[in-house]
Amino acid sequence: MKPNFRICTLLACLATAAALPLSAVANPILDGYRAAAKQDNAAFKDFSAAAGQKLYTTAGPNQLSCSSCHTDSPKNPGKHAKTNKVIEPLAPSANPKRFTDAAQVEKWFKRNCNDALARACTTQEKGDFMTYVLSVK
Repeated sequence: MKPNFRICTLLACLATAAALPLSAVANPILDGYRAAAKQDNAAFKDFSAAAGQKLYTTAGPNQLSCSSCHTDSPKNPGKHAKTNKVIEPLAPSANPKRFTDAAQVEKWFKRNCNDALARACTTQEKGDFMTYVLSVK
């Protein structure tokens, strides 16, 4: 019995996709933010990695930015500004667990946006931020 070339090709593609971090294939959390942004703003087109990078490096009223703890590169380990606790890399390219659990993502957006910006992040900001961090290779 000869193996079917199409089936072998499909299985090879699926195996490759399964080996990649979720962010490299698709990200349902980002898709959820995209759907919410479209609902919030009919003119919404998509998120911007450039806007996300700007948010990552912008210091808020508390003189903190995301990069204060997560370093200039989201693919490097960071250190909490007050406790000095080590923080695993933020970029899924360096830490595949990042941005895979919606409840954890929301928990950290709530906490860190309040710490750095002294306010909640908007859906647009969350999507831009994730788009930037997911693009870091």
